[in-house]
Amino acid sequence: MPILGIIASQNYPRGVTVDFLVVAGGGGSGGSVDSIASGGGGGGGLRTSVGTSGGGGSAESSFLAALTTNYTVTVGAGGAGGAQGGDGNTGASGSNSVFNTVTSTGGGGGAGSRKAGSSGGSGGGGGADDGSVSRAGGGGTANQGFAGASGFGASFSGDTYSGAGGGAGEAGNTDGAREGGDGITCSIDSVARGGGGGGTGRVGYIGGGSGGTGGGAAGGSTNVAGAAGTVNTGGGGGGTAGGDNPRGGGAGGSGIVVLKYPDSRTITIGAGLTGSTATAGGFSTTTITAGTGNVSWA
Repeated sequence: MPILGIIASQNYPRGVTVDFLVVAGGGGSGGSVDSIASGGGGGGGLRTSVGTSGGGGSAESSFLAALTTNYTVTVGAGGAGGAQGGDGNTGASGSNSVFNTVTSTGGGGGAGSRKAGSSGGSGGGGGADDGSVSRAGGGGTANQGFAGASGFGASFSGDTYSGAGGGAGEAGNTDGAREGGDGITCSIDSVARGGGGGGTGRVGYIGGGSGGTGGGAAGGSTNVAGAAGTVNTGGGGGGTAGGDNPRGGGAGGSGIVVLKYPDSRTITIGAGLTGSTATAGGFSTTTITAGTGNVSWA
């Protein structure tokens, strides 16, 4: 190879450096039985190469994408809320989000009444109980999110409450009983995501807790179904207190994939994906909000 060719190949790699944010779908909250509260859904797992990943993890390495090569992207859906009544129906966990080899795990479903929360990117909150029993929250995933909080039961007492879902930035109940774990604001686009859903208390006593920052839904009040996590944040659904009639849980918010790269390169968003691109300060940022498909750069 001529000397000029060697210099060119060393100084101008045939690829594009891509920073990423991959947030999975949040977990749905559980459904309630009578007046026994259900747990909040866990926030979707959060992985990024810019700033802090979930669960206390550090930033991951940027990705060097080869030009004209397809890379898979999937945006995970939020989990459905658990159905009302029955024996307490736990919410569904969120679906994973993917960019190439980076997979973020869906948030764990919040527990139905008298049940334990599910593990996930961040864990779902445990359900309340009408006896002196603590129902465990689900575990989080290392470098993606934190655990959900346990529910609380007390014999002959109205002061029972469900656990809040964990968030990407902290565990459920960190900021107080029934408070969803906060998510993380990533500097790739300065939006908070991955918040846990709030828990709630026994009917007629203590009320619902707030959702975690980053799309987590607040816990519901008497006779109100659980609220849904915010779309494209991976926020967990809010628990429900039930009432005269049992109530269903709230759905988790869908996830998102954000990709940032030099604006000298052009991205192609393939069929099956919904996304848009903005350019500022020498970089392009592509936000993909739904679907499964391929992206490539030229």
